[in-house]
Amino acid sequence: MTDLTTLLEVGGPLAALGGGAAYTRAKHPAAYWSTVGLPISTARLLGSYGSVMEACGLTVAPSRLRVLAVKATTRREVRPVPPRRGLIRPTSTGLRLRLRLAPGQEPADVAASAERLRHAWGVHAVYVTTVKPGVVELRLVGFDVLRRVRMPRKISGAGLLKVPVALREDAMPFVRDYRTIPHQLTLGATLSGKSMYLRHLITGLARQPVALVGIDCKRGVELAPFAARLSALATDPEQAAELLPVLVKEMEDRYDLIKARQGIAPGTPAEDITSDIWGLPESERPVPIVLFVDEVAELFMVATKKDEERRDEMVTQLIRLAQLGRAAGLYLEVCGQRFGAELGKGATMLRAQLTGRVCHRVNDEASAKMALGDIAPEAVGAACAIAPERPGLAVAGDTSGGWWRIRPPYLSLGDAARVCRESAHLVPELPALKPFRPYVPASAPVDTPAPLVRPRPVTD
Repeated sequence: MTDLTTLLEVGGPLAALGGGAAYTRAKHPAAYWSTVGLPISTARLLGSYGSVMEACGLTVAPSRLRVLAVKATTRREVRPVPPRRGLIRPTSTGLRLRLRLAPGQEPADVAASAERLRHAWGVHAVYVTTVKPGVVELRLVGFDVLRRVRMPRKISGAGLLKVPVALREDAMPFVRDYRTIPHQLTLGATLSGKSMYLRHLITGLARQPVALVGIDCKRGVELAPFAARLSALATDPEQAAELLPVLVKEMEDRYDLIKARQGIAPGTPAEDITSDIWGLPESERPVPIVLFVDEVAELFMVATKKDEERRDEMVTQLIRLAQLGRAAGLYLEVCGQRFGAELGKGATMLRAQLTGRVCHRVNDEASAKMALGDIAPEAVGAACAIAPERPGLAVAGDTSGGWWRIRPPYLSLGDAARVCRESAHLVPELPALKPFRPYVPASAPVDTPAPLVRPRPVTD
């Protein structure tokens, strides 16, 4: 009886502690990492750093001076030298540390061993970035941050036309920067999460002094909830055919403004001469315009010869906006399920102008190749491996060849529409787009519940 009591007294708390840790790891991975995973992984890294580096082939032979010093002072065996380790900086999602590479090593050597380091130190993933020549940073992620996305509280680099829209797999925010990547293509099958990505873009831009223009050929079901913040909205190809020439004319007028600014006196300082709107004085600078095109394939669909002529005109205008719009402050965000050469003339040329690429889950490998094959071929496999159980997960890349898995946090349609209504006062005054301003219905009156007790009039 005494042994059973002792077993219950000792084993009961241990079982409860283990069960609690397992539950926390499954349901609250961030809390588990901060309390259990961080100390364990730090101890593993400190205790096995030298042996792990040697096993991964990341050590070099010691210098002659080091060999002589070791032999002169001790009788220890002279071991290979690993990269010099900096301070370990814990974060809410993992660990960060810098390594100074030994002579003869390169960052690619460390990146090739990232999977081995992950298993050796018991973390979810290891990412390697170059800080400066000879120094790399290891970013250890303790758990899957894309399973339940939580954006960082402080995001550096946010500003005009910069929208933190999603979280990367290395726990860093994915910022959509229109000044750096002016045009982008977003592809994805039905229920893949394109709408969630689009909501974050619109709500992020809605709080900024920019003009938002939409072309939604699904009768406006995607963009109509944001009508309070839109400067113009076309809900079918006929309206788009009327709106695009107006945008092209607006672009041409802005180029005339830039050219007028360039034709100034020869003695004007060089910094006052500009080739885009961002070099103009703030008082003369026109407001930036972001054009959202949802279901771009609908603009290419034709049924009659007349429709084909209209299609060719719209495609030509989109290509002109993509080629020349950046300097005039016009940016494109093109979305669709599939965007290939089979859509017709001009599709490939338009796609080539879209620098940024975001590929959600697609129905076939060919669609992933349309989005990523010409900029990052190795990312095609990652896009094809996205499971339907994770809507919103996507692969983002650009023409530099780099790519990341990203996922935006959940944002309901009602919350996104509320942000647009609250920022409706920021809609800029653009006379050319006024005829295309969407109708915004007045808010429905709130129904007050009927009183439980009917009031009785007071009589004399």
